[in-house]
Parts: sequence; structure tokens; C-alpha cells
Amino acid sequence: MPGTILLLGTLDTKGHEYAFVREAIRARGHETMLVDLGVLGDPLITPDVPAADVARAAGADLARLRSRGDRGDAVEAMQRGACALLPAWHAEGRFDGVLGLGGGGGTTMITAAMRTLPVGVPKVMVSTMASGNTAPYVDVKDITLMYSVVDIAGLNPLSRRILGNAAGAICGMVEGIGNREPETGNRQSLGTARSPSGPSGETDTPARPLIAATMFGVTTPCVTSVRALLEAAGSDVTVFHATGSGGRAMEGLIDDGYFAGVMDVTTTEWCDEVVGGVLSAGPTRLSAAGRRGIPQVVSVGALDMVNFGGIDTVPDRFRGRNLYRHNATVTLMRTTADECVEVARRMAVHLNAATGPTAVVLPRRGVSAIDAPGQPFHDPAADQALFEAVRAHLDDRVEVVDVDAHINDDAFAAALVATYHRLASARL
Repeated sequence: MPGTILLLGTLDTKGHEYAFVREAIRARGHETMLVDLGVLGDPLITPDVPAADVARAAGADLARLRSRGDRGDAVEAMQRGACALLPAWHAEGRFDGVLGLGGGGGTTMITAAMRTLPVGVPKVMVSTMASGNTAPYVDVKDITLMYSVVDIAGLNPLSRRILGNAAGAICGMVEGIGNREPETGNRQSLGTARSPSGPSGETDTPARPLIAATMFGVTTPCVTSVRALLEAAGSDVTVFHATGSGGRAMEGLIDDGYFAGVMDVTTTEWCDEVVGGVLSAGPTRLSAAGRRGIPQVVSVGALDMVNFGGIDTVPDRFRGRNLYRHNATVTLMRTTADECVEVARRMAVHLNAATGPTAVVLPRRGVSAIDAPGQPFHDPAADQALFEAVRAHLDDRVEVVDVDAHINDDAFAAALVATYHRLASARL
């Protein structure tokens, strides 16, 4: 079924290119909504939403922005305006997908606005910056970056082919939405996932609760068992790799209402946040489930390690520490007892603020695959300091469950799942 594709960009410099993709999209039977972010001069084609309206959404005046001659300030204002407008327009159902074209400044503005939209909304960005470090543009959202190969500065046989492909890509994504169930305003009843539709278009089975879980290589056996147990009991499980971006992606989707509960087995990103590793998820990790008030079971998976790149990337101050070469590009460092205590303290701040049922489950015989007797990170004293600090810093209303098992033992996985079911049942 036809949809509406929002075209977002600087029409004062790239108007002809936007006119080309607009016609390519319309030729496929879709509508367009053309929004101008230009700050240098008048648009080369007439937009549906002029730049003055975008500036106004940021509390700015376009003429004044242009007269100041400060391009950086003007770009920042237009970015703020776009970030305010896009989520409001999407909530009103005014568009189904977004396409942008740009260089450095345009890519920064457009992808910032794209990141305000929920995961699942089609987002395609054709950019001269797509062949370098793309993390600042994508972050943890499902933005499709397409390298422009040539600069977006005029139409020629090569640029027409690339822009035509981009138009086809966004149309295909929007058409795919038309073949799926319409998205509800509450993310499929806040964490319930429907089973595949039958021939009649109705679902064959009732909706299943959707649960988020976190995993690392060294906690894979545990999370694999947990997932199997939860799925057998009637839930669906989405697993996030606890690599910093994975934790942030999960937190964002929890805030967006995608999950009925959380099985946060692997909280290792806190070690990188506290000690200075490369896989931190930031200081707000562990906060989203508490804000939403959904059941969360938290454990201490892989809190025995801080992550760095290759061995030559480990900071000099850590050279004398217990280091483990996981592979050529990943070096792990064992956390000390003092570091474990600080990690537990910071985690407790967020868990104590939770508005929903919360429990922490402790594996007394080790927190990762390499924290077991005979393994390189086995350190009972550091683990004991961690466990004691968890208990010391958590409020009484946060349940703490001790399990005499290693994190990857089947008994520990069973304890996690039993705890989750108890919390979820009590919330009903």
C-alpha cells in the first residue's frame, strides 16, 4: 500500500538532488513530504515545510540565524527544530519513512532527527560520511547509511544511479511495513509480541510477553538456558550483546515500551564505565526498566572484567594487572575488589530507584566462564567483595537471591527464571 516518505535536507544546496529522489519515489506510487533544513539561502525547490518553520520549532528565527553568519549556530538550531518536529509528526501518522542526503553537516542534522524516531521506522541516509566512523550518526538506532561514492553536488549518470537506488530502498522498506501488522501506539501492548499471522490475517496464537536479556561470550551458556526456559514457558526473548552499544540499545527500547520485563544477566558494561574500558554503556545503564516499572531480574555477569582492544591498547597504568588476551582485538582485565565494590555501589543507585519489582541474583561460584577454579580470572576475594557490596548498597525492597552455583550452571539459569516468574506474577 502507498505510504508517505519524509525527505529531510538542505534544499538551498541539494534541491535538485532532492527533486530527483522525490520524483523517483512518486513514480513508485508513494507520497512525499519535503522538509527544508537549509540555512545558507533560499531553497532551489519549493518545500512542503519551509526552513523558517523548522527554525521556529527550535525557538529561533531563520532570518536572524542567516544574518549572524554563524553557520555552526544555525545548523545546530535547525537540528534542534528537526528533532522536535519529527517525533511529533510521526506520532500524528504524517509519514512512514525518512530519506536524507548530505555531507558532513547535513548528515549530522538529519541523522540526529532520525534518531528521535522509534526502531522500526524506515530510515535511509545517503552520505559522503558513510565510509568512515559511522557511530556518531547511527548510535543505537536502525539507520541505514548508504555511501554516496561521489559528492552530493549535482546529477550525473553515477549519482542518478545511487540516488535512484536509495529511493528504491526507502520505498521497499515502507512497502514492507504495509505487509505487516500496523504498529500500535503502545508497542504491541507494552511488551507482547504477536505470533506469525495465518492465511486469514489473524494470529494463530495469543500474544507472548517479550523479555529483554543481556549476554556476553562468557555468559552465553547461562543466557542460552534462560532463553530456552522462558520461551518454553510462553515468552519471547530478545538478547542484547553487552558491548556498550548493546546495553544502550536495550535501555532505549525499554523506554520505548517494547518489553514486558528484563533479564539483565550480564551487567559487565558497568566495569568499563567505572574503570575506563572501551565498552561502557554510560552512567544511566540499569535505569530504564526502573522508570517503566517492569519486572527486572539483574545479575552480575562478567563483572570480573574490563574490556580493551588489542594488547597494545591497554593503558600504561594497567600494564601490571591481570590481563587476558581474548583474541587479537580484545584484551580483558580482571577487576579488583575495590573496583567491584564501586561497580556494585553505582548499580545499586539505579536499582534502588526502580518503581517496579526488582531482584538481584548472585552466582556464588563465579560470574563468568573465566571466573571459575583453574581459570585466569578466578578471584574468590574479589567476588566476595562484589557480593557483599551488592547487599550493603541495595535497599531492603530490592530482593537479593544467593545461588550456590556458577553463573553458567543450569541451576543458576533455573534460579533466574524462577525469580523472574515470581516477580512477574506478583505484579499482575
